[in-house]
Amino acid sequence: MKKIIKYFSVPVLTLSVILSGCTKSFEEINTDPDALSKVPVTNQLANVIRNTGEQFGGDIDGYGTFAGYIVKIQYLDYMGGLVPTNNTYGNRWSACYYNNTQLKDILNKTEADADAYKNIRLVSRIWQNYMWLYLTDGWRDVPYSDALKGSETEGSILKAKYDKQEDIYPAVMTSLKAIADEMAAGFGTDEVGEGDFIYNGNMELWQRFCNSLRLRMAIHIAGVSPDLAKTTIEEICNNPTDYPVIASNSDNCYLTWQGLAPFYEPWYNTGYVGKRVDNFGMSDIFIDHLTETNDPRIASVANVASDGKYRGYQNGAASNPADPSLISFIGNKYMKDAVGFTPFFKSCESYYIIAEAAMLGYSVGISAQDAYEKAVRLSMEDNGIATAAVDTYLAGKGKWNNTKERIWWDEWVALFKDNFEAWTLYRRTGIPSTNYPSLNSIYGNAHNDQPFRLPYPNNEYLYNKENVNVPLANVSDYVWGQQMWWDTRTGVK
Repeated sequence: MKKIIKYFSVPVLTLSVILSGCTKSFEEINTDPDALSKVPVTNQLANVIRNTGEQFGGDIDGYGTFAGYIVKIQYLDYMGGLVPTNNTYGNRWSACYYNNTQLKDILNKTEADADAYKNIRLVSRIWQNYMWLYLTDGWRDVPYSDALKGSETEGSILKAKYDKQEDIYPAVMTSLKAIADEMAAGFGTDEVGEGDFIYNGNMELWQRFCNSLRLRMAIHIAGVSPDLAKTTIEEICNNPTDYPVIASNSDNCYLTWQGLAPFYEPWYNTGYVGKRVDNFGMSDIFIDHLTETNDPRIASVANVASDGKYRGYQNGAASNPADPSLISFIGNKYMKDAVGFTPFFKSCESYYIIAEAAMLGYSVGISAQDAYEKAVRLSMEDNGIATAAVDTYLAGKGKWNNTKERIWWDEWVALFKDNFEAWTLYRRTGIPSTNYPSLNSIYGNAHNDQPFRLPYPNNEYLYNKENVNVPLANVSDYVWGQQMWWDTRTGVK
């Protein structure tokens, strides 16, 4: 991402907004001679990746709270109190559709000469599917089959119908499978360009990300569509040549930031540049688990409080702690680095998934224990933990005990900062089982769990009311009601 400033300081199109009068040379006078007449596709890709990182990597007290990691300790607002509205997550919804519109434009521009642009088209298609996965895992039923058709001259669809998550998942998985097969057959010869801030044009790593997303989606639906989950995971695990996955920390799908204004790592920008670091503290359930299990990653994910101890705070408490300095803040690795990183997929996640698949009886070429221990070591390595400390953990409280719960608890710790996926893990498995709804909710005892979903944005109520009303029939208080298709938990409301 060394040249990120280059891409966003060059004007794409400049028009004068101050008109002093009409002239025959109006167009010539009011056109920037240094502006680009059309946007290079690698610049568009750069914009999409940056936008994804800002919107989804910048969240601290939303998904981080839902997943049981982080809580507000000052200015307790709707997040701490779980009082979502239909404006709460509108920017993220818009970002997903904006990004997919930009990616579709890349594909349209390059379609006539698809072979010459094969690699950037593959990357764009992978990221499109990542955005669809984000949308459906956040909101459940969303516009999919009718989406992105508003500008077409024929058959234009301005008000898209909502597709069910049960239909979106197989469609996205089919699309990723097609991409994976194309990549297995060979990459293109084109350079993705400097807009690839993640892998710098390394198509083998994009191939790994594609197949890792397939693993993620498959394990999500293992409880509701076991045949599709099993065939997908077994195909990938038993053919690593054609379907490699993210398997080492050097493969991680991380967006590393420039570290210069305005391109700071989002948490750093929120907490340190914005001077709001003491607004956020570590959750009591997260700190309690890390201390009870003697997990050495605690030194990476959290700072000690002013008295030298690790201490968390309750989600949605009625008031601020009397002394916020006695609550652990987010660890320096994750919040005090201007460069930092936004994680989209960690290598350890591949092995937690494979370990769970082995527990389900899938043929994955490795035992559940070996996959679990590999996942733990990758997570520890990513957090800078010494080998001796890892060995002690795996021989102690982190020791394999032949249960899926052991996998899920450790995966929960490892996913820290990839908060959205950690929230999905909780909704799918019920881990952390110590999680609880806000203590300060306007809904009283109406709900006994964290949100099941994100609220549909206000613009859908205003401009697509007829269609949004269909899924809204199953929604309660914006974020509860019908659970995700893959959420098979009982007793939650």
